[in-house]
Amino acid sequence: MPPTIQRYNPQIARLKCLFLFSILAGALQAQTDTLRLIFAGDIMGHTPQISSAQVAPGKYDYRPCFRYVKPLLDAADLAIGNLELTLPGKGPYSGYPMFKSPDALAEALQYAGFDILLTANNHSNDSRAPGLVHTIETLRALGFQQTGTFKTQRERDLFYPLMVYRNGFKLALLNYTYGTNGVPTQPPTIVNLIDTVQIARDLAEARARKPHFIIVTMHWGLEYQLQENAEQRDLARFLIRNGADLIVGAHPHVVQPIKVETVTMPDGSAKSAVVVYSLGNFISNQRKEHTDGGILFQVELLHRKFVPYAEVGAYGYIPVWRYIHRDAQGKTTYYALPIARYERNPQAAPDPPLSALSTMKKFAAGVRKRLEKCVELD
Repeated sequence: MPPTIQRYNPQIARLKCLFLFSILAGALQAQTDTLRLIFAGDIMGHTPQISSAQVAPGKYDYRPCFRYVKPLLDAADLAIGNLELTLPGKGPYSGYPMFKSPDALAEALQYAGFDILLTANNHSNDSRAPGLVHTIETLRALGFQQTGTFKTQRERDLFYPLMVYRNGFKLALLNYTYGTNGVPTQPPTIVNLIDTVQIARDLAEARARKPHFIIVTMHWGLEYQLQENAEQRDLARFLIRNGADLIVGAHPHVVQPIKVETVTMPDGSAKSAVVVYSLGNFISNQRKEHTDGGILFQVELLHRKFVPYAEVGAYGYIPVWRYIHRDAQGKTTYYALPIARYERNPQAAPDPPLSALSTMKKFAAGVRKRLEKCVELD
């Protein structure tokens, strides 16, 4: 029999091409990278914390403070904390109102799993220019990325916004503070202040570098207020209009709401972004109601192949309580204690006395009520 001759049919060929294209498009769509970020609130260094960490004359060890949150930080691709103190490099060390802590605290934060530390806050100048510079140099020597304060204008020009590369993601990170408690910034050092003209320029520079995602961290708001104020909301919307994809706040020392804010862009389109108004305290000696803890905010960024931007995936919060443990000899240890994990397994951490347990439950109830519209994570 003569061989069967198949004639070229353009319609069938077109259908085959469309079928193959749909399979390829589906495969590319499925190639979505994920980046898990976790943000911690105010890392403070009050005088009792310094005394508690002293293990010998001139020697300090803060690592026990973070042993219970370390697994959470290690599980993140990037762990970011707000360092609200200075590292002067030598004593005397002090707490409020001029925070000066030993370098050992930074070593403990490295042990805990932090990758990036933010240094623009109202205590940035507590050790004046030499302390600001030593803080930056110490953090960098330990392998941290750091932003918000700078040794010189040239350094800021070169390294700001901070560009972060991890797991195929390219992020831009910016950090600002409302002020420095009236302590002037000594040239040539720089502390990023909340100046909308400068911030707009910085965000334009961030956009020009074409990151997948832009994060702005703000030291703002009023201390001890459980709700954000109008100024914070206005600033958040300004940041979103100028390119921010996520905003994370600190300074009030208490947990404030997590909201999705939506703005109208110049072209008439709407843009929304998650705003964490205040993370509260991560570790401190503050005793005022609602200040004995904070939250870890965790968010997953999603990036599809060949798409020039990342999107927010799942996000939520993990409540963390500051527990001060006192042993039989009267030695104190400050712990950042993940509340839900302790509730499930009290044997996994030092057992607080009933009075402290009651305080923890009260703190947790307040945070959960304030964040009832947000998901609590494990």
